[in-house]
Amino acid sequence: MTSKVFTRAELAEAFANFEQTVARAAQTRDWDPWAEQYSEDVVYVEHAAGTMRGREEVRKWIWKTMETFPGSHMIAFPALWSVIDEPTGRIVCELDNPMRDPGDGTVISATNISILTYAGDGQWCRQEDVYNPLRFVSAVSKWCRKAEELGTLPDEAREWMKTYGANADARSTR
Repeated sequence: MTSKVFTRAELAEAFANFEQTVARAAQTRDWDPWAEQYSEDVVYVEHAAGTMRGREEVRKWIWKTMETFPGSHMIAFPALWSVIDEPTGRIVCELDNPMRDPGDGTVISATNISILTYAGDGQWCRQEDVYNPLRFVSAVSKWCRKAEELGTLPDEAREWMKTYGANADARSTR
């Protein structure tokens, strides 16, 4: 929680800028502008990857995650809905993580809840991503099976399936 109170308008504008920056990063595959939105002392809690402290640690994680499969095949991160919590300076939202078309127009994605805490001056001092990792594994496995069926499965996805994809659908329903 931040000790400074921000107006609803400032929080809404900051979140709109966040969404535009993330969308641009997804299009250009340049992840630095995304990382620059965080304060130097940001705390980023990603339950599967752990807690990152500081912008440079977050930057390293974003680049690694988005440039290796399956992150390398996620094409956007749009907010499906968001709530502005003025007293805490937070935005709570559900983000979609659609994967690229496997070759027949199929849309496969998974969502997560993100809680962003605003630091002021267009920067975020905390983010926490909440989701079920097994649902992500299930969605990525489904994408891999569809791409394999269509003959578009890249080698890196095939390797991912060998490591993580076996029985993914059975695990995600627990």
